[in-house]
Amino acid sequence: MATTITGTTIDVGPNKLVADSAGNVTASGNVTASGNVTASGILSDPSGNVRSGRKNMVINGAMQVAQRGTSLTGLHNNTNYLIDRFSFGGSTMNGRLTMSQDSNGPAGFANSIKLDCTTADTNIGAGYEHYLQYRVEGKDLQQLKKGTSSAESMTLSFYVKGNAAATYTAEFYDADNNRQNGQTFNVTTSWNRITLTYAPDTTGAYTNDNTIGVYILFWINAGSNSRSGTFTSNTWAAAVTANRVSPSNTSFFDSTSRTLNITGVQLEVGTIASEFEQLSFGETLTLCKRYYQRLGGLANNQPICNISVWSGADNYGVIDFPHEMRTAPTATIAGATSYTLLVDAATATSTSLVIQGITKRNCELLIRRSGAYGGGKSGWVRGTTATITEFNAEL
Repeated sequence: MATTITGTTIDVGPNKLVADSAGNVTASGNVTASGNVTASGILSDPSGNVRSGRKNMVINGAMQVAQRGTSLTGLHNNTNYLIDRFSFGGSTMNGRLTMSQDSNGPAGFANSIKLDCTTADTNIGAGYEHYLQYRVEGKDLQQLKKGTSSAESMTLSFYVKGNAAATYTAEFYDADNNRQNGQTFNVTTSWNRITLTYAPDTTGAYTNDNTIGVYILFWINAGSNSRSGTFTSNTWAAAVTANRVSPSNTSFFDSTSRTLNITGVQLEVGTIASEFEQLSFGETLTLCKRYYQRLGGLANNQPICNISVWSGADNYGVIDFPHEMRTAPTATIAGATSYTLLVDAATATSTSLVIQGITKRNCELLIRRSGAYGGGKSGWVRGTTATITEFNAEL
């Protein structure tokens, strides 16, 4: 049943609901609706209590962008990136897993990260630690007001499913102040959305810079060193290794049947998990390129850059990054002797390639060939599917 109010005032104690003859309704107190609220116009909030704009502090939470590829096998230690901005990390062990971009997801999600145990290890060493992780840049955390009396709660939400029931730990590790806060979550064989609200922390502000502010760690395996202490759920405290992981945490490496899929990862200010913020693929790719970009590898005869002959066999070019990176990246080159130089109406094959003078906006390419050109000539460089230069500025 609907009620229409025109040009009247309903006085309920000190609060008033006023409707004028034009159909505008104002309230001087709180308005609570047990059903849906529909607005045919603009819903405004002069007081700023309704959060607007970009809300998700996690980039690529829908696991759409995978610039490096779609599968990595034999993982167990070090930090391994595949799906952009997410990585698998851990210590040396006998167990192994495959991490892949999976086409399995809940309604509204085309992709997820899938972890698949390929070699079991039931002898869990004391120092074992394995997790899927996301690292948040300090500049993206300032809205949490951490370390102040106005510190905000934050809510982490995500979708998970596995091959069997499991319990894992989602931990925030504050890299700036060496503090930690963790909670457990349960996995079933169906897609479920997990919502975890973390208390505000009035101790230790996140530094407003381009380094790691906080790690989000999804612990899938932990030895006694990380789980033998007192695990206190949703409590910020100075970091103590033994208190990081719940004693009830499942060991992902207990069976080669074990799998875990995760997608829709969202971190937002406040105590409510709102609907996942869906960005276009292009927007997400642009955000990811602040941390990682690659040049080449798309096709044979792919243009790479223009070059000028400096002297002899030395040829120089400039590569401008399409998007400014977080910091001057580290360059890794594959296929340095497989480029083609086109100068003076002739082709030559590269004998070496060096990336130098790297900044967060561009770099210089020095490419050499056998033999020599005359100085002052110009041309360009082509690559192949095997010539790939990676620019890595991950946190």
